[in-house]
Amino acid sequence: MEPATGLFLDGEGGRVSANKGIRTRVMLVIPLVLIIAGVTASSLLIVRNRLQRQIESELSEDLQRSMDTFQRAESQQLAALEREDALLADLPSLKALMTTDDERTIDDASAEFWRVSGNDLFALANSEGRVMAARGQNVRLNPAYRQDISLAIRNPDQHYLLSGEQLFEYSVQPLYFGERARGTLLGYVISGYAIDDAFARQLSRTSGAEASFMSRSGVVASTLPRNAISSLALADQTSLSAVTPKSVSVNGERFLALGRDLSHAASAPLRLLVLKSSDKAQQAIRQINLLMMIAGALAIAIGSFVMVLLSGLVTRPLEMLASGVRAYGAGEAAHATPRGGTQEVQELSAAFTAMRLNIEQAKRDLLEAERLATIGRMASSVSHDLRHYLAAIYANAEFLGTAPLSTQERTEIFGDIRSAVHGTTDLLDSLLIFSQTGKAIRKSDVLMATLLERAMALVRKHPDAAGVALSTDYGDPVDTDVVVDERLMERAIYNLLLNACQSGRTPADARRVQAAIHADVRMVTVTITDNGPGVAASIRGNLFDPFVSEGKQKGTGLGLTLVASVAAEHGGTVTLDSSRAGETVFRLTVPRVGEALVAPSQEMSGIVGQ
Repeated sequence: MEPATGLFLDGEGGRVSANKGIRTRVMLVIPLVLIIAGVTASSLLIVRNRLQRQIESELSEDLQRSMDTFQRAESQQLAALEREDALLADLPSLKALMTTDDERTIDDASAEFWRVSGNDLFALANSEGRVMAARGQNVRLNPAYRQDISLAIRNPDQHYLLSGEQLFEYSVQPLYFGERARGTLLGYVISGYAIDDAFARQLSRTSGAEASFMSRSGVVASTLPRNAISSLALADQTSLSAVTPKSVSVNGERFLALGRDLSHAASAPLRLLVLKSSDKAQQAIRQINLLMMIAGALAIAIGSFVMVLLSGLVTRPLEMLASGVRAYGAGEAAHATPRGGTQEVQELSAAFTAMRLNIEQAKRDLLEAERLATIGRMASSVSHDLRHYLAAIYANAEFLGTAPLSTQERTEIFGDIRSAVHGTTDLLDSLLIFSQTGKAIRKSDVLMATLLERAMALVRKHPDAAGVALSTDYGDPVDTDVVVDERLMERAIYNLLLNACQSGRTPADARRVQAAIHADVRMVTVTITDNGPGVAASIRGNLFDPFVSEGKQKGTGLGLTLVASVAAEHGGTVTLDSSRAGETVFRLTVPRVGEALVAPSQEMSGIVGQ
């Protein structure tokens, strides 16, 4: 595809510059791609932000529901513990055991009551709060454990017991001898269940979220790996609200977390964390983003393809019209113009076609006017010269027929008649050769030096060469072989020599014309130099045009035009290298094997030949 160019003309119609522009097809496709890409990117951002907010809102609601579920489960389990302890406290056998106030007896008998309760933690304390018996499943019983239970009895508002690394939710039920209101306090029944990883998993299944119990010393129970959740320090946990979720990172994974402070109901600082992973939701968002990007890419590809097809319907006729304009500018008037396309393109094509027809008609009218003007100039010039030559022949013929003449006078009259006949012959030959330039020429291999010698011999016989010192300069012996039409090239050199002889205005003994040849690998040059007054400044610009002549008594003005035509037909040139008083130099340059060019006078030659 050719690049789009714009031509700019100066005030005289000459070409100044050509700038590359942007193709209409590109201007249509690029904005479409940018619009689709922009819409896709904007939609992607909008959808992503809305999904992000929606997912965060749903996760927040889920976390809140999970926290509420935990609170209900906790209340239910604590109520169950309290009912169990109340039943145990009403057993007469347990009341009788506690009246003994003997630690060994109470400790031995407590095993049966522990098995009945089935809890992870079971203890009996006297009325003073001293632990008399302590039982537990997978519980390390030590003095610190008993002391923690004694402290828990003194804080009835608490129901979480943190002893070492063990966490329990417990219930304390007093034992009375007689009715509770008026009876005697015998002691306390303490029972509870362990809060460990198994309990956290059970809570997670109930609430649908990850759960972790954190103490000041670290993780007590969690559904997450201990090494992952331990990265959350208690200082960070305190910033977690039980109402507004916060994004936290656990072992490189993003979670939304709610925190609940249980310290008011525990024997030591304690928090419950409920977490939901946001990475899974982000994965869903990434998949949606990928699908949207694929959809956007497909939209760009399909839209570009469709736009290329549609733009082709618009731009192809424009490109054909542009090609037609360039072809017409190069001289090809028959180049086709588009018949299809949009209404504007069809109107533009019709306008260009009409303009081209008008220009062609104007050119034909101009050529016709020039032909008539040329015929008029030629008729005027030829008729003047023919009258001059015929008048001389007629007058001298009358002298021969009406008066007795001596031999010398007859010889002079015959010379004048011969000179007039030569002039008429030269005029007719120039017209004939000029009318035939531009037609097929017959080239042959010949020496330019030979053609120069022939032309020099012909000029020496011409009356206008009388008294002119003609000389040749071949310089160093060189090969002057060329492939030309001998007849035309000889005539061109002859015209240059005769023009030099006719231009001299100096005394006869001082008139000089010199012809020189120079040859190289590619070109052969013939230089003609005379010592005349030079070419008039008024005709130097159109010196090689037909019928241009000034300062000569004879001549039609076709000699130099013929030289220019012959040189151009052989791929060469003829130039006026110097023109001043005492030195006028014409240079004829011809390639050894030349390609024919369009002669400057070819169009005019066709007119003369019509």
